[in-house]
Amino acid sequence: MKIQYTLLICGLLSACTSSSQAPETKPASEVKAAVTAEALPKTLEEAVASPFRSPQNLPRDAFRRPVETLNFFGIKPTMTVVEISPGGGWYAEILAPYLSLQGKYIAAIAPPEKSAYAKTNFDKFSNWVKSHPAMVVQYGQFSPPDVLTIAAPASADMVLTFRNVHNWIGSGSEEKAFQAFYAALKPGGILGVVEHRADKKAKTDPKAESGYVKESEVIRMATKAGFKLEAKSEINANAKDTRNHPKGVWTLPPSLALKDQDRAKYVAIGESDRMTLRFVKPKK
Repeated sequence: MKIQYTLLICGLLSACTSSSQAPETKPASEVKAAVTAEALPKTLEEAVASPFRSPQNLPRDAFRRPVETLNFFGIKPTMTVVEISPGGGWYAEILAPYLSLQGKYIAAIAPPEKSAYAKTNFDKFSNWVKSHPAMVVQYGQFSPPDVLTIAAPASADMVLTFRNVHNWIGSGSEEKAFQAFYAALKPGGILGVVEHRADKKAKTDPKAESGYVKESEVIRMATKAGFKLEAKSEINANAKDTRNHPKGVWTLPPSLALKDQDRAKYVAIGESDRMTLRFVKPKK
């Protein structure tokens, strides 16, 4: 079993429950068999098609375009990449195997002792990691505004966040979050952001309760933290999304918060319209 923790985080996790500690070492024969059964991917295309992914996640590829998105951000297999709040692990299933051979994947998640909800999420994620001993995964801590040790200062080549910005706006912690990303990145490092995109003509929602955020607001937050906008992409755009739904972005797939009510209508729309932004931490 190859689960590692960054040196920065080890001391912070020393008092955690047993769920946050590395499990007992498996017999060498068992590990060898598992590694042989799951060959680590060498390319993004192989990672997207690999057995590390859950079958139920595959239909989302048509909306999230993982190969195109990650190529736009400029990911390389030798990079140290931090994923912020991987949640159910949709992108982790691609990133962790892809980076295990030559690079480093760091999952920045809320520490299990933070709350019962955090412990449930940590246990679910770490159990997935344990089930794939071929992977090497490290952990950072991220629960803004007070827990922000996502990686050692200036150690990461890339920080990625997928559909999370609205959560930080809702809790008033967006400024702290972007500051943490800036601190963790090396000069010249990349911040990649995918987020539900609000109508640019709409009134700014100070709590982002619909889940949609103005692109100009995300650019403002990142710029305030010191980042420079390097490029935009329409890879994850969806012109069918009116952004005006009874339960915000969660009305649409995959949440379908209204369940069977107008289900066909929302399935036909697909996932939300999303901005895809690449920022860089300037070299000094």
